[in-house]
Amino acid sequence: MSTQAWLKSSFSGEGNACLNLAATPAHILLRESDTPDVVLFTDPPQMRSLIRAVKAGRLAAPELR
Repeated sequence: MSTQAWLKSSFSGEGNACLNLAATPAHILLRESDTPDVVLFTDPPQMRSLIRAVKAGRLAAPELR
């Protein structure tokens, strides 16, 4: 996975607690900058569903809704 072009999230500040993203033709890869050897992957439709759920507040803890 080291050959991927990793991008830093615009919401990440300075330091090592950053979310990095990369893409292949079939997958979206995610990792934290402080543990770059741990890589999660998903496909674009699943990622799109996750982002929509987060934006709609469907994944917030009950006390935060």
